[in-house]
Amino acid sequence: MKKKVLLKDVAEYVGVSTALVSYVLNNKEKQARVGDEIAKKIRKAAADLNYQPNLIAKSLQSGRTNTIGLIVADISNPFFSSIARIIEDEAMRQGYVVIFGSSDESPEKSMRLIDVFSNRGVDAFIIAPSENAERQIKSLQKKQVPVVLIDRYFQNIQSDYVIINNHESAYNAVEHLIRNGCRRIAMMAYDTQLEHMQQRIGGYRQALKDNGIEFRESWLPRVSYKDVAHQVDGYIKALTQPRLKVDGFFFATNTLAVESLKPLTRMGIHIPDDMAIVSFDESDAFDLFYPPVTYVSQSLDAIGKGAVDLALARILDKKKKPEQLIIASKLVIRESSIRKRSK
Repeated sequence: MKKKVLLKDVAEYVGVSTALVSYVLNNKEKQARVGDEIAKKIRKAAADLNYQPNLIAKSLQSGRTNTIGLIVADISNPFFSSIARIIEDEAMRQGYVVIFGSSDESPEKSMRLIDVFSNRGVDAFIIAPSENAERQIKSLQKKQVPVVLIDRYFQNIQSDYVIINNHESAYNAVEHLIRNGCRRIAMMAYDTQLEHMQQRIGGYRQALKDNGIEFRESWLPRVSYKDVAHQVDGYIKALTQPRLKVDGFFFATNTLAVESLKPLTRMGIHIPDDMAIVSFDESDAFDLFYPPVTYVSQSLDAIGKGAVDLALARILDKKKKPEQLIIASKLVIRESSIRKRSK
């Protein structure tokens, strides 16, 4: 049986002290003022000797497992899967491993995941919270477990979070449709009281108001997370048959946009001439539709890296004042929202 390589073996291989090797392999060489050249030699020696740290002993010594629990709404959604990858890469760069799961917008499933991750001793949570999950977040905070919210947050909870400027982003998207000749603009949103969705709805309504366009409740269909495809199909039919009632459409998420493009295409609605459209966030599925879809672009790198930074800062100082990062978005204008003729 091959002997396990120990820290002292790496030290002897390089000709330095065990303490020096420990500093370098724990990414603390700058604190110990270890030179770049010797740090490179130590890391190369550890790789050559196939040194594997004893994580259990390390966690008992430090009180940490160097793991982060990530809970998103749906890991199959390109938005969340992309953010998960960015968080995973950034955490690993800083010496942490990420374990993750999907809540499927269910507070019950979210609670189960929190319990599982807590039992594994994660050092912090990064969570895109589901509706009615306030008690879960407060419980973690009460236990002084670091938690950072992404994409969504709760106004009644003081917490670290990373979001984008949802109200402003939606406002700009709808105003873009208005500037391109649309006067009968619908918005499709999810039927939830989560703050990010309410802010997007608020941006839509404010843009209409500021441009002298009457808001119609029937032009704001709200879809249940549990029955997306069926409800979207019904709402699209209601707004397009027997006649086309709207000339512009703003979709609150990429999922709603993709599900709506299917019946719109099937019904022969010409985009953008019959109906100009803008989606909140992009999707690879947009490449399957013509013309290219205008969308609100979120900086996923900024969201993911910001979340990791806040989580690690909270691990180091659990009593510090909560920080909020609000990331700017960008409207990527493509052919789906540029009308060649008005209706």
